[in-house]
Amino acid sequence: MVTAGLSEARQGFRPLPSVKDEIEQITRNVSGSVLVNQEFTRSNFAREMNTKRNVVHLATHGQFSSNANDTFLLTWEGRINVKELDQVLRSRAFVGEGGIDLLVLSACQTAIGDDRAVLGLAGFAVRSGARSTIGSLWSVRDDSTAILMTKFYDYLQQPGMTKAEALRKAQLDLMVDPNFNEPVFWAPFVLVGNWL
Repeated sequence: MVTAGLSEARQGFRPLPSVKDEIEQITRNVSGSVLVNQEFTRSNFAREMNTKRNVVHLATHGQFSSNANDTFLLTWEGRINVKELDQVLRSRAFVGEGGIDLLVLSACQTAIGDDRAVLGLAGFAVRSGARSTIGSLWSVRDDSTAILMTKFYDYLQQPGMTKAEALRKAQLDLMVDPNFNEPVFWAPFVLVGNWL
């Protein structure tokens, strides 16, 4: 697994303080590389993606537009534009059995498209070769997202658990939490692509 994110404010984007907790909780039971804040650079991300990891979790700001120049994921020192992301997802390292099984974009509005492209970055990632992508349909709070993502990966570790069922169970857990039971907290996340 490659897990990367930004908790600090960068390039005019607000901080996401719960990202550190989200990444720590997710990686406590899942092995792989972790890139947080200063470590999450474009070159470090590209290097880690060449290690044939099959799950990628990105907790960072992103923006989607049908104009490729306005579509990106934020890193510490810059932005991964949509063309770079496409190259990484389509690289030879991810052909066939070595492909990305799951790409999670846990930041705001990563599954929002426009009138020229549906499902935003999440849809783009599936078209570029990721078998499944989880993204959000609207702005999300990073504290509730950290809880939901932690629960999602905990469920996903269970034998026979599908991605769709793990996401559903994580959402149900938030629904019964009095701090996060409103749909604004648990409903924005959607699974695109292979649900198994």
